[in-house]
Amino acid sequence: MPNAVFDPPALEPGTLRVIPIGGLGEIGRNMTIYEIDGKILIVDCGVLFPEEQHPGVDLILPDISPIRDRLDDVVGVVLTHGHEDHIGAVPYLLRLKQDIPLIGSGLTLALIEAKLKEHRIKPYTLQVREGQHEDLGPFALEFVAVNHSIPDALAVSIVTKAGRVLHTGDFKMDQLPLDDRITDLRAFARLGEEGVDLFLPDSTNADVPGFTPTERSIGPVLDAVIGKAPRRVIVASFSSHVHRVQQVLDAAHAHGRRVAFIGRSMVRNMGIAADLGYLKVPEGVLIDSKQAANLPDNRIVYMSTGSQGEPMAVLSRMANMEHQIEIGKDDTVILASSLIPGNENAVYRVINGLTKLGANVVHKSNAKVHVSGHASAGELLYVYNILKPKNVLPVHGEYRHLQANRDLAVQTGVREENTFIAEDGTVLDMRAGHVSVVGQLDLGYIYVDGSTVGGITDADLKDRRILSEEGFISIFVVVEAQTGKVIVGPEIQARGFAEEESVFDAVKPQVIRALAEAAANGTRDSHAFSQVVRRTVGRWVNSSHRRRPMIIPVVIEA
Repeated sequence: MPNAVFDPPALEPGTLRVIPIGGLGEIGRNMTIYEIDGKILIVDCGVLFPEEQHPGVDLILPDISPIRDRLDDVVGVVLTHGHEDHIGAVPYLLRLKQDIPLIGSGLTLALIEAKLKEHRIKPYTLQVREGQHEDLGPFALEFVAVNHSIPDALAVSIVTKAGRVLHTGDFKMDQLPLDDRITDLRAFARLGEEGVDLFLPDSTNADVPGFTPTERSIGPVLDAVIGKAPRRVIVASFSSHVHRVQQVLDAAHAHGRRVAFIGRSMVRNMGIAADLGYLKVPEGVLIDSKQAANLPDNRIVYMSTGSQGEPMAVLSRMANMEHQIEIGKDDTVILASSLIPGNENAVYRVINGLTKLGANVVHKSNAKVHVSGHASAGELLYVYNILKPKNVLPVHGEYRHLQANRDLAVQTGVREENTFIAEDGTVLDMRAGHVSVVGQLDLGYIYVDGSTVGGITDADLKDRRILSEEGFISIFVVVEAQTGKVIVGPEIQARGFAEEESVFDAVKPQVIRALAEAAANGTRDSHAFSQVVRRTVGRWVNSSHRRRPMIIPVVIEA
């Protein structure tokens, strides 16, 4: 049952207020607000990727309404690492106030700076590394190295008058990481000795017994699969998973294959990782995707995005035969990632589509081609025993993950009344090491739909689900058959769009021009004219709104 909504009291001086506004009850939208003495610190600012019940939505953002009118009080945003569910919403925050400082490691800041460049935002950044101390207003920060499925991840210790908070970000305890950078348990032990008043640990694998396997265990499996593949190999992974891409590069090089990156985010992120030295590219192994088409099938590996079944990502378009790379018999497709909860149906739909096309699909269920980037129960128990925190607020997980993490805390001696299963918008106050729930805000989802942010409502999404998932557009036109001249129309009606009807004013002249050009090229029948209208409107909708609605053209010849 959701917690009842009630307003928190005015914040007293010397009291730290903690409000998770994303990442609780879901895998994504990670964002936590810390406030004391009129100043605000934000840790992470991520996105949630849409599921099937969010048709047409590109991204889902945290609801920043609690601080929207107080952005001048924000002293900085600490970014624990460079995954989209922790940095993806930063551009939308900085649209509101561009000079909010961003604090993070070298790779993390490089990834977000590249993303912000696309939004034409030049951020103010402060690069930090493990062991570094920084003071931001009333917040004394210390950064701690943690191991994750992306290099340069950091936990952050936050000390205020109210006590110490330790926020882990995403982490695990791989003892043989590919970059030799382990989670700094010595620093954790020192912080535990100094006293951790509130601990916010990663909960994603809290219900998984034992220890998360090492990244190194994946290398031999990828090597074997790529080595035995008779034709092309397509590996799908997160576009920021530097370690996995490194393993693919090494395996391809060992078997005389070249590698082409597919997908804008993959090309961008791996270019950044290589430039900064986090990705070691064997000489001569990389090739441009256009040149890759000229290589023999048994000499190429494509590294792509789309491992979560995202409809617009490369792998889904391959499965739907909408990509220039056409999957065929005996091609090998490797899904080198775990399933984010909620994406199962989309992923298996892609697997089925690729299998129908004749591909051999290798994924986590039938081969060890991925390990998680999150600590399992055994690792979390170690951390609890090292830190001995007074209070625990599990974060980053669905309800079952948060509950499992709470149970682990209690097993290690944390008093049950000092553990908190919260949800987005729960308000907790800490004073002199004592934590209590003092409010519950009513927060919602903020949908990004093309260029629209927050203009889509849940009612609009309901319409979209009913109207063939992506909406419905009908176009009525009367044309003169010989010239293609439009006599009546175009009259356009649509359902399932948030925009006003006037939005189609931009495409009507394009339809008129396309019909005239088609007639000049010899088109005479109404069916051919209808296809011209469908293509013209379809291209416009896809490029302007990133949507794929049902388009029904009606063309009558006069």
